[in-house]
Amino acid sequence: MTGQVVFDPLVPWPVLWTLAALALAFTLFALWRRLSGWWLRALAAAAILAAIAQPSLQSEERRPLSDIVILVVDESASQKIGDRPDQTADAVARIEAEVAARPNTELRKVTVPDGEGDAGTRAMTVLAQALAEEPRARVAGAILVSDGQVHDLDLAPEMPAPLNVLLSGHAADWDRRLLVKTAPAFGIIGEELGLTLRIDEEGAVPDDIAGRGVTLDIAIDGGAPERFTVPVGQDLELPLTLTHGGQNVIQITAETDPAELTDRNNMAVVQINGVRDRLRVLLVSGEPYAGERTWRNLLKSDSAVDLVHFTILRPPEKQDGVPVSELSLIAFPTRELFVEKIDEFDLIIFDRYRLRGILPATYLDNIRDYVLKGGAVLVSAGPDFASAESLYHSGLGEILPARPTARVIEAPFQPRISELGERHSVTEGLENFAPDGGAPGKPGAPAWGRWTRYVQLADPEGQVVMEGPGKEPLLILAHAGEGRVALLGSDQAWLWDRGFEGGGPQLELLRRLAHWMMKEPDLEEEALTATAEANTMTITRRTLGTGGREVTVTAPDGSTTQLALKEVAPGRYEATFAAPDLGLYRISDGDLERVMALGPASPKEFEAAIASEVPLTPVVDPTGGGFARIEDGVPDLRAVRQGRPAIGRGWIGVTPREAYQTTDIRIASLLPAWAYLLLAAGLSLAAWMREGRR
Repeated sequence: MTGQVVFDPLVPWPVLWTLAALALAFTLFALWRRLSGWWLRALAAAAILAAIAQPSLQSEERRPLSDIVILVVDESASQKIGDRPDQTADAVARIEAEVAARPNTELRKVTVPDGEGDAGTRAMTVLAQALAEEPRARVAGAILVSDGQVHDLDLAPEMPAPLNVLLSGHAADWDRRLLVKTAPAFGIIGEELGLTLRIDEEGAVPDDIAGRGVTLDIAIDGGAPERFTVPVGQDLELPLTLTHGGQNVIQITAETDPAELTDRNNMAVVQINGVRDRLRVLLVSGEPYAGERTWRNLLKSDSAVDLVHFTILRPPEKQDGVPVSELSLIAFPTRELFVEKIDEFDLIIFDRYRLRGILPATYLDNIRDYVLKGGAVLVSAGPDFASAESLYHSGLGEILPARPTARVIEAPFQPRISELGERHSVTEGLENFAPDGGAPGKPGAPAWGRWTRYVQLADPEGQVVMEGPGKEPLLILAHAGEGRVALLGSDQAWLWDRGFEGGGPQLELLRRLAHWMMKEPDLEEEALTATAEANTMTITRRTLGTGGREVTVTAPDGSTTQLALKEVAPGRYEATFAAPDLGLYRISDGDLERVMALGPASPKEFEAAIASEVPLTPVVDPTGGGFARIEDGVPDLRAVRQGRPAIGRGWIGVTPREAYQTTDIRIASLLPAWAYLLLAAGLSLAAWMREGRR
């Protein structure tokens, strides 16, 4: 029980202090006048002031509260290296026993898991949360069991007591790590780009290893790696050339020594999206007509396309006496285009072209060979394709996916997507592109305008994705050698562009068609892709086939998982996979294989794996705490006075806070009011009598 004097004045304190000043002034005046009872006057005034201030004796009954020690246990990925889990468990058990043996002391234990994404070790965040849940007046200290590699130091709380750190790991540890300092997110196909790498060795590196060159393996998309020997401690510029569009996964692996701490930071994975610099398209129109501008507008509207367009305005057989010098300003450079520079084009389009002797047979043979070596040709067929001058009767006919029957149907018909077309990337979902002002049609019966001419095709050998009248093949896609060919059995797509009977999705269809032929990865009809969000992968398989689908996921440690895919749309199958760890995953369904990098190129948890007190020193030193290595023995727990060092040889300290809880308060007046008045009156009377006798 404790006691103290408290006041409850009848008037505000400023008024009371004013009265006290007046009383002092009167007392000084009496002293100046040499009145013999001045001191009795002063005591009387003091009694009156005391009566107004109402002093009371307050007594409290207090219950002592226990001290709280916060134990923060780092369980992040870097704490699972080597024997660190065992060291941590031993330290935690010893601290729990030490706190349990101390009187009037409680332990609050919290753990630090891996941060979300690549946030690293968030030990200061966890410590701040633990402090917020406890009365700060009771916190006697905090102990952090960690390797010292903490990544949220800017969130360190203000400590009311010492913070001590028990370091895991060993002083003899050493480690080699690979850092990707710069890596572009995009790269132009066929052009050289650069990565900046660095290999560092940290800790107690053995003399026979320090300064020695390190072997570096580089593999793209899981292929055979290229091997180099590189120096340690220097920035390295690595030149790379992307060979295909879409995502390119570059895996870089540094040589692993059996004695180093961990090999988790010896590998880095970089994902670079390959893009084309420019798409070069050659459009050859056999004659001027209304649909010619549709093709031109489509290709010119794409800023990534370089278009070369030639229209044959005057065939050789036309003889009208016009002087040759007045026919054209620029000669048609057939040899330059179809012999010397044909391989520079990504796509060649023949729009209503017929054999008129302008392109010799050898040039058309060159175009066929160009496709077989990886090029692309699109034929938009008009009546010319059904005639004796058809391109089918040239060397190019060897790779065309259908033959003309010589029949041209001049009657309105509505183009429809075939059953196969509903699964193909070029026409998938195309029925949802309704004309302006219309409503989307149902699959197989879209609300599109009609075309008025169809060139009958027979013996299709490719993929029929659109059908004409009587379900005849209208749009046929095919692979020829390493290249691609498309045959459109009508020259009436421009009617959609003009809004005939409401129009249709001509721009979307022709855009998809052109980009499929130029092998854009997003439009591959057979594709295996994967995307990741946190530790969850979404695997997508696009195919023209039917039936159940299954993929095999190979984890970084070599373990495999079989996943059944569910059909979510025609030709599209999906599944999700919760990855157990970060790293490089291989996904395969037997026909296709995909490499997926999960997590950052260099996770924070393994950027620095050597246990160190350097990162936490700015946080620990101001609290009076310090660092102790677990390998030297878990220190004892001692009580130290506030402001004293809280660490020494073989011990760490906590500061007893002597906190308490008040259970009862009693207040009693020192004197009753009448006693103050009687005392003041007696003193005043004594002063009068003393001064009166004199």
